[in-house]
Amino acid sequence: MVWIKICGMTDLKTALYSAEAGADALGFVFAPSIRRITPEAARLISLELPPKVLKAGVFVNSPIGEVLQIVEFCRLDIAQLHGGESQEYCRQVNRHCKVIKAFNVQSPLFSLIDAYPVDAVLVDTFLPGKAGGTGKVFDWKILESINRTKPVILAGGLNHSNVKEAVLSVRLDGVDVSSGVETDKKKDPVKIMQFINSVKEVSHS
Repeated sequence: MVWIKICGMTDLKTALYSAEAGADALGFVFAPSIRRITPEAARLISLELPPKVLKAGVFVNSPIGEVLQIVEFCRLDIAQLHGGESQEYCRQVNRHCKVIKAFNVQSPLFSLIDAYPVDAVLVDTFLPGKAGGTGKVFDWKILESINRTKPVILAGGLNHSNVKEAVLSVRLDGVDVSSGVETDKKKDPVKIMQFINSVKEVSHS
């Protein structure tokens, strides 16, 4: 089964709907973004979610102490790191929670992807000045070059119409979507359900 994460949660109704629809994990963005949420608001949502749904915080080059404080305060399961965080930084955070390290495909760190002491790696599209949430697709065949010693999660431009192709064309452990399930920059329940159903259909086939 391919693991499904819906990122950029900003309200309880959408988070509960996504959980009910079958998302395995939900993400809260604490880095600069139109989807940025305060720790206080994220905590209120997090505490209402069913235990089976993993809760991830998205950070970009934040001080380790700040990451750990938010993880604890918001009762998060995962720190998802989208900046230039070092292997030692990831190791320290990983003592307290699970860590997903994100790499864009043109990052100098991409060649070191297998060396990071994390629970999973996320591969995203490169756009100058953006640490994620690009809404753009990259050549998925790049994933074939990764020496897989840990789960690989795909992000970047995914939506219900192309995620089946992604899952079928390259071996994936998970998918992460945000803008691909939005209409006018707001989460769209119909698109969330379509996306989750598309992934589950191809995962079962």
